[in-house]
Amino acid sequence: MVRHRHDDKANNLLADKVYRERMDERDYQSLKAYNSIYAEILLRYKDYIEEKEELHLADLPKLITPEDESVELLAMQIKGGFPVYKHEDNFQDAARIAYQHVSEKILDISVPIQFWLRPAQTIRYGAGDIFDKAVLLCSVLIALGNVSSRVVVVAREDERHFVVYSEFGNRIIGIDLGKGVKEYGSFEEMMKEINAVNSEDVTAYEFNDKMYRDVL
Repeated sequence: MVRHRHDDKANNLLADKVYRERMDERDYQSLKAYNSIYAEILLRYKDYIEEKEELHLADLPKLITPEDESVELLAMQIKGGFPVYKHEDNFQDAARIAYQHVSEKILDISVPIQFWLRPAQTIRYGAGDIFDKAVLLCSVLIALGNVSSRVVVVAREDERHFVVYSEFGNRIIGIDLGKGVKEYGSFEEMMKEINAVNSEDVTAYEFNDKMYRDVL
């Protein structure tokens, strides 16, 4: 029986596909084992790491970094989507784009220890928890020219709710990382919607790169 060259080529392509699939599976298993070992190390030294990573609430402004190079680059990319970016005309649309970027481009992850990521790290890794994403979004909004932008944290027992908001004209642009962008007539209206009310089991605070204050 005569074997044709196209049969040899087809067989080689099939063998190559099988080899690559096996390598992909091997790579996946290696990565899975690698991550499991890292998780074991992190958990073993959890207390030590969290002690070194401890950040007092009054130090939270240090995490907002609008002048960081990677944050400024992201803000410039957003501004570049407008013919001529003007804060007074385009910020509201730019804020929606920034929210969309953080929601879609930054993966939600949660590590088993308390560990702070700064905006540059969140951008670099393309991942972070909801707090990291809020800090990044606030940094970008300030870099877009709205220095009033702040992160609001409402905490009750083991639950925390995050909203990033900006004063814009006579309105409040609130960005709930789980629900999206919404306009409010006042700060009080926004806080009422997120159920931030005076109660013994509820605390709330806000911060940006320049300030920190208790809200409740």
